[in-house]
Amino acid sequence: MGPPTSAAPHDLGDLARERALLAAYAAGDRAAAESLVEGSYRQVFGFLAKLTAGDADQAADLTQEVYRKAWSALPSFDGRSRFSTWVCRIAYTTFLNDIRRPRRLVAFDDQREARVPDPRPAADEVLGQSASTDRLRRAVMALPETLRSAVTAYFWSETPVHEIARQEGVTGVAIRKRIKKALSALAQALEEEV
Repeated sequence: MGPPTSAAPHDLGDLARERALLAAYAAGDRAAAESLVEGSYRQVFGFLAKLTAGDADQAADLTQEVYRKAWSALPSFDGRSRFSTWVCRIAYTTFLNDIRRPRRLVAFDDQREARVPDPRPAADEVLGQSASTDRLRRAVMALPETLRSAVTAYFWSETPVHEIARQEGVTGVAIRKRIKKALSALAQALEEEV
């Protein structure tokens, strides 16, 4: 079953609550800001965790950066989309900027390495899963921007089609076509890689 094409009745209540929280935050209510973060944090963190191939530390760092940017830009939020959709768009842009940023290498102290146990499973346990996840992630990142944006918003941040359409300024049909085209391109790219 696909996503709804219009806001469900419970969504309208959520939207009204969100608008009230935004108004309260604009009036200086810090508790309202905390409620906005609580309402969207899992979605934003989960979205970034998928974009970063499951790197929880990087996803947490980026999530913090996303909310810093969101609070700075909140006066320009025009309300055409849900707050969570808007924050996920900031998350996507933040991720793209992060992967384009050159990395600084830092020397690692060998003595410290011996004292710190690695809590992650052994490499051979996750190799197969990691390889297929990495192939999919690379294929998604190789899509043209309009397709990549639609497919990551829909599948990785679980944003409804009507919200993506509103954010992009297009119809829901256009977003569905982008997702269909992206899925076709991904299937072809993954098939060619195998």
